[in-house]
Order: sequence, then C-alpha cells, then structure tokens
Amino acid sequence: METVIIMDSCTDLPLSYVEANKIPTLSLTCLLKGKEYPDDLGKTLSHKDFYQIVRNGEMPTTSQVNAYQFVEEFKKHLELGRSIIYIGFSTALSGTVNSAETAKKLVLEEYKDADITIIDSKSASLGYGLIVYYAYEMLKNGATKEEIVDWVENNKLKMNHWFTVEDLFHLHRGGRVSKTAALLGTVLDIKPVLHVDNQGRLIPVTKVKGRKKSIRTLAEKLKERIVNPEEQVIAISHGDCIEDVEFLREMIQKDIKVKDIIVNFVGPVIGAHSGPGTVALFFMGNDR
Repeated sequence: METVIIMDSCTDLPLSYVEANKIPTLSLTCLLKGKEYPDDLGKTLSHKDFYQIVRNGEMPTTSQVNAYQFVEEFKKHLELGRSIIYIGFSTALSGTVNSAETAKKLVLEEYKDADITIIDSKSASLGYGLIVYYAYEMLKNGATKEEIVDWVENNKLKMNHWFTVEDLFHLHRGGRVSKTAALLGTVLDIKPVLHVDNQGRLIPVTKVKGRKKSIRTLAEKLKERIVNPEEQVIAISHGDCIEDVEFLREMIQKDIKVKDIIVNFVGPVIGAHSGPGTVALFFMGNDR
C-alpha cells in the first residue's frame, strides 16, 4: 500500500522543496490587521511583508488546524488507497496534533480499516521541518511505513533546536519571559538563548550580552553537540534577518563540514510569537 506523509505549515520548509515533492501540507492561520491569512509557506502573505507589518507595530494572533480540515485531508488519501503518516507541530506549542487525533477517530468510524499514524514531532520550525525532510527522503528511497515511523519516533528527540531573538517583548507576550526581564534585557542589551526541550516546549537556557555573542552561542552549541556532521543536512530559520544568518553560516562552515544547510524564514505562525530578528539553528545530536 502506498504511504503518504502529511505535514502542517509549522515545518517552515522552503515552498520550493514542498512543491517539488508534492508534500500535502495543512495550514495554520495568522490573523493580522483584521484579516485571516493561511500560513501557506509564503504564498498568500510573503514572509518579508509579514515581518514588515509586525515591525510597524501590528500584533498578529494565530490559530491551529481544525479537526474538519484533517478529516477532509485524511479522507482524500484513504480514497486513493494510501496509508497515512501525519507528523505534526509540537503539542506543547499548538493543539493541531490534537485536532488530528480527533479527526482520526471520526474517520475510523467510516473507514474501519484506515491506516493512519499521527506523530507529535515535539519540534518546531525547521527542527520539525528536518524531521519531515528526513522522513520524506526515506519514503522516496523506498522505506516502508513502519521503517519511517520507527525512525521518526527514535530520532525526534535528537533534533536540537537552538535560537535567539532580537526583541524580548515578543517572548513576553508569549509568556516565555516576564515583563521586567524584557525591560531589563532590552536596556542592558541582554539576549536569551533558548531551546526546545524533550516535551517540545520553548525553554530559556542562558543569557548573553549582545546580538553577535548570542549568534556565536548558537554556533558553539552546534560544535559541542552535533554528531556525524558530514552526513547531516542542518537548517537555519530566521525572522527576516539574512545578514545574521550569513554570519552564523560562515562560523559553522569555518569549523564544521556538513552535508548541506537549509535556510528559510520562520513562518508567520511561529514568527507571531518569536518576532522579527529571530535566528534558529537545527541539527541532530545524541539528544537535545
């Protein structure tokens, strides 16, 4: 039986890769200036336009994929006789996987023999995207559904997420730092370095003085923690700050040889909480 891998838009994978490989993608939603935009990897609302609007003071809100959307997507593939793997955005950050679970129960009432596997990636942005990337490359190379599911479950908590932000007030609005910490950090030019833990939550790890030091810290974390770098595709996502991405990329490539580096914007759903100037680095380690 043919297997299909479905993802949602919080992978932040490049649109060109997703379209070239025809990966079914469900869009979360961003509400901005009173209008709803699907997070469709930059097609409807370009990433640069989104970040410019946010820099001008607009505060976006977001919503998850609902169960009805999953029911429709699942049925479409079941009618074609496919087994389904849905790899989803961390349940610690969104209810989208819960919507998928609800949809699976509803679909099984009609399609008794439906083969649907739902995986909580416990990951975000291109950390989640790399998990889908590796799973999809396995599928293209002939791996069975069971092999793909086993690989994802055994490796998802090895996906390292390390990131820093420019504006602490976006993290404050998301409940990640206190208002006092945001004020003091801004005045003193203190930048947090955060990661995603084994529960899929955003957790502050350390604070450093200055933007350049915070980006250097990301490169240091990779050098300390990456395994078999020559075999790895790693990723960098960003909140419309490509010069900082190039600074990070150069530091990595000076000391570490990796197979390839995927670079893309942080999409509007995650970017609504992390803000412009976010820089995030993703790679596989022995653990998180």
